[in-house]
Amino acid sequence: MQQSSHSTSGSHTSDGPLAGVVVLDLTRALAGPYCTLMLGDLGADVLKVEPPGGDETRTWGPPFIGGESSYFLTVNRNKRSLTLNLKVPAAREVLYRLVQQADVLVENFRPGTLARLGLSPEQALALNPRLIYTAVTGFGQDGPRRDQPAYDQILQGMGGVMSLTGTEESGPMKAGIPIGDLAAGMFAAFATVAALYERTRSGQGQVIDASMLAGQVALLSYQAGAYFATGRPPRRTGNRHPLIAPYETLPTADGYINVAVANEAIWARFCQALGLEALQHDPRFATNPDRVTNREALVAAITPRLRELTMAEAIALLERAEVPCGPIYDLAQVFADPQVEHLGLRATAAHPTAGRVQMPGLAYRLSRTPGSIRRAAPRLGEHTDEILAGAGYTPAEIAALRAAGAL
Repeated sequence: MQQSSHSTSGSHTSDGPLAGVVVLDLTRALAGPYCTLMLGDLGADVLKVEPPGGDETRTWGPPFIGGESSYFLTVNRNKRSLTLNLKVPAAREVLYRLVQQADVLVENFRPGTLARLGLSPEQALALNPRLIYTAVTGFGQDGPRRDQPAYDQILQGMGGVMSLTGTEESGPMKAGIPIGDLAAGMFAAFATVAALYERTRSGQGQVIDASMLAGQVALLSYQAGAYFATGRPPRRTGNRHPLIAPYETLPTADGYINVAVANEAIWARFCQALGLEALQHDPRFATNPDRVTNREALVAAITPRLRELTMAEAIALLERAEVPCGPIYDLAQVFADPQVEHLGLRATAAHPTAGRVQMPGLAYRLSRTPGSIRRAAPRLGEHTDEILAGAGYTPAEIAALRAAGAL
């Protein structure tokens, strides 16, 4: 991918697959910042443009680490911070120059907000025809809901995910992580990289419209397929897979384990490992459709045997038989797991006031051009002068911008 004509990279340069790509990050909260975090992890130089008060997540807490929000620190690594007071005309001129030099612009304002600053998608592409303009919203850039405010739980509900989560007794439940925000950010990052790749052939930029609603609907996957096949919305099944049995959470003598008996060979090994061979010959459980239909009787037949075993004993028996199973970890246990440690999924980065900040590591490994965590989340405006100097501003011009209240 072609590097921009002006290099705005400071220290902490990258050899990652997006090295040389400059991302102008006009996002805040989570969906947009998660998109730019993913691009930054892959080596892009992410310039986070913040208003004088900063991204609102800087105040979200507790917990705080050295005065910094743990929320903000987690989703804004590998970025440099520039403060611009866009109410001041001189600050808007700075932003226009940065747009001309960037490869990607990512924003997650309500549709039409940036048009009032002279940076609608059409205006931005007029300034820089090679720009990838990625807009992340709740409901999309057009349509009857385009102007509705959007937050994660609202979209988990409207996208169908909450209707599938929980049990009939519990009622609808949201996921334990903000999957509406995270999915939108991930889909936006994926589309951005695809557009950058296409630009190597066409030389042209384009506009990406990514929304939380679209992300949630896309994640419905086979549950949507079941609805289309039957015309009936799937019911909430708690920790049970709606189409496979036994594939669920089961009790032992001292807690719960997950099992995933996904085919007939695994079913045979499951029965043999637990000394339940008689179940293999029970016509109610002969095939997976039979087991799904007769799930309550199946669980009632399995549970007494598992309750004779501790979690560790049950997992040991099933693992020896190559039956997919596992414990249910809290986060302390997750980050103490040796495989999590081996994969580098607990990462750290040095922060000037928060010290060594811990965070989840990268979810993938590239053999030749790996991603990396090169810097912790920035302090507000930490790199303003550095970024402006890289964009071609002289010290005197930077001082004048500061005096005018632009910075």
